[in-house]
Amino acid sequence: MRRIDELAQALADGTITSRSLIEDSLARIADPDGEGAKTFIKIHADQARAMADAADTLRKVNRTPGRYAGIPIALKDLFDIAGEPTPAGSMVLADAPPAKANAAVVARMLAAGFIPVGRVNMTEFAFSGLGINPHYGTPASPWDRASKRIPGGSSSGTAVAVADGMAAAGLGTDTGGSCRIPAAFCGVVGHKPTARRVPITGVLPLAPSLDSVGPLAPSVACCAAIDAILAGETPSAPTAVALDGLRLAVPENTVLDGMDDTVAAAFDRSLSILSAAGARITRTRFADFAELPTVNAKGGFAASEAYAWHRHLLAAKGSLYDPRIRVRIARGEHMSAADYLDLLAARARLIASFDRATAPYDGVLMPTVPIIAPRIADLDNEKAYNSVNMLILRNTALGNFFDRCAISVPCHREGDAPVGLMLMGETMGDARLFGIAAAVEAALR
Repeated sequence: MRRIDELAQALADGTITSRSLIEDSLARIADPDGEGAKTFIKIHADQARAMADAADTLRKVNRTPGRYAGIPIALKDLFDIAGEPTPAGSMVLADAPPAKANAAVVARMLAAGFIPVGRVNMTEFAFSGLGINPHYGTPASPWDRASKRIPGGSSSGTAVAVADGMAAAGLGTDTGGSCRIPAAFCGVVGHKPTARRVPITGVLPLAPSLDSVGPLAPSVACCAAIDAILAGETPSAPTAVALDGLRLAVPENTVLDGMDDTVAAAFDRSLSILSAAGARITRTRFADFAELPTVNAKGGFAASEAYAWHRHLLAAKGSLYDPRIRVRIARGEHMSAADYLDLLAARARLIASFDRATAPYDGVLMPTVPIIAPRIADLDNEKAYNSVNMLILRNTALGNFFDRCAISVPCHREGDAPVGLMLMGETMGDARLFGIAAAVEAALR
């Protein structure tokens, strides 16, 4: 995986062309021995080639729209692209009218000169962290591919496309971990921004109270650059903070439960490296975590807000849904207006409490996911599907509920099963988080 700044510099130097990058991406997608057929729902081959030729021509006369013009990206299947329907990994919207305009984030990426090579696969309607899709197939994680392990979801296709070099980077959404979970399982970096920083206009919703749009890419710097573009800011390389004296909290309750040996070893090794570099790591307990199961017992924001959006489609086309997704959405039917108002109040109270609890720290550290990617075949059973799904969403969903920014950075040894280290920052503390993540990434490398 080459970083987008490396590609941008090579384009500027004339050692590569945008057309060559696009052709390489398309070749990787088309490789019969790869995962391209299950990763991409639609390929924009002709459009991408035309855009690449235009970028190369503009670069010759110093008129490109930006440094990253001509770099191939992947777009999750729930972003509106003008003139195309937005299926969101489902068959339910197969006959939906085409979008009239690009999603705001797509428009911003296009304005920066990035070239979408296609729409990538995802969990149907983004409502699961596993990445399994019975309609379009499930792309396998790049690790132990012979065993066909889950890619993580819901931004499954984005993570696999980046990991396999089918795109230099990609956009995902994150409502409970959907950028960070697949990043962890596929060995790339995934960022969940503070949700309000990035517009979700033109993004098919799961739960607007929690939905956010973030990048998946080879490095922290790549994610920082794309995040800036998505937020309407000027990209700049994150300045790595000094690890010496950095105050990092490791929660001892909830987030370490159920860790497998591989994740535990990678997590402990990461803490040892950071501690040796001078980081002050404090193991502590956050009482607010204990309240979340009760607060979300009736389905939380995801079920209630998803049901509000899907209720008419469920009545008309319920049989077309993946049954495992349909039942999760249907939970929202039984939440009353009073339940929803109670949920809003509880969230506001817990956010204020958690803000006070984390104030003494520069960041919170935990495993992104407590287990390595299980085999797809082992999740055919509904009980296993549900229990594993809840387990892998547990840690990442904290960032969404508490309205924080969070990033997953690979922390495994080369050749081992991918493991993600998650850093959670403060609300609107994305720039600071990128600086911390850049330092952690360099130390772990």
